[in-house]
Amino acid sequence: MKKPLIILTGPTSVGKTETSIQLAKAVNAEIISADSVQVYKQMNIGSAKITAEEMDGVPHHLIDVLEPDEPFHVERFKRMAMEAMDKIYQKNRIPIVVGGTGFYIQALLYDIDFAQAKEDMAYRMELEELATKHGAIYLHDMLRNVDSISAEAIHPNNIKRVIRALEYFKETKTPISAHNEQQRQNESPYRFVYFVLNDERDKLYERINQRVDKMMETGLLEEVKSLQAQGYGRDLVSMQGIGYKEIYAYLDGECTLDKAIEQIKLDTRHFAKRQVTWFKREKDVMWINKDNFGYNGDKILDHLLSIVKEREIIQ
Repeated sequence: MKKPLIILTGPTSVGKTETSIQLAKAVNAEIISADSVQVYKQMNIGSAKITAEEMDGVPHHLIDVLEPDEPFHVERFKRMAMEAMDKIYQKNRIPIVVGGTGFYIQALLYDIDFAQAKEDMAYRMELEELATKHGAIYLHDMLRNVDSISAEAIHPNNIKRVIRALEYFKETKTPISAHNEQQRQNESPYRFVYFVLNDERDKLYERINQRVDKMMETGLLEEVKSLQAQGYGRDLVSMQGIGYKEIYAYLDGECTLDKAIEQIKLDTRHFAKRQVTWFKREKDVMWINKDNFGYNGDKILDHLLSIVKEREIIQ
């Protein structure tokens, strides 16, 4: 029989953390974070990282395990998540993957093969030079011309991932998005249920704005200053996270602090919209709209548990 797996995802600020803790306690589970920033040490406020108090005794994996200058990408996430799952299964517990990075979840759930085209160092150096000379947007436009789907999914500032996609296209003459879509048709090796927690857009956006204000009150500016003082530059992949890149722009004199804060809110709202669009494209998902439950956490939990039992994730 396939091993059990629960996924709980949804747009940023929807309330995944609280629901995931309640669910984990109810089914004797441990949580694996599918977040591209919470994996980094010292990046706590801007990533809205779960605290030890919020964990409430539930073991978490892939939180606070990498230094800010270490690479973290979908291939590494998949490898680390599978290692964590093995440990959880050995304890006869169930893994719950929690987070809003849909591409990471997809890679793990359908065991996507990320075999890359062979490395072409000359072409990679050429692309890096173009990015230095003309900027990230120039490189991103190159990708859009050959693979618009990947361009939509990859942020322009994620230059390394843009370059990988361009390298793949040059070597195979096939968009990497087409390869990934083909892999998505794989049958999952897990007995799973895939929950997408969601809310009405205006309420979600209101919570996003409140969360950003709270981040500033609790020291986001000081957190980024500390990272900068340690030599972690804004060109790092980790610093492309929303909240960090905007504060770096302020620290480098490119905008006022008020403008940076507004940009964080705007970028986060746009990110939430992209997340919802992504999850609507996914197969086998089960939408949990909070307004349908009157925003009652106990009712939401009862519904999740009934589905988990129905799908025989737990006996």
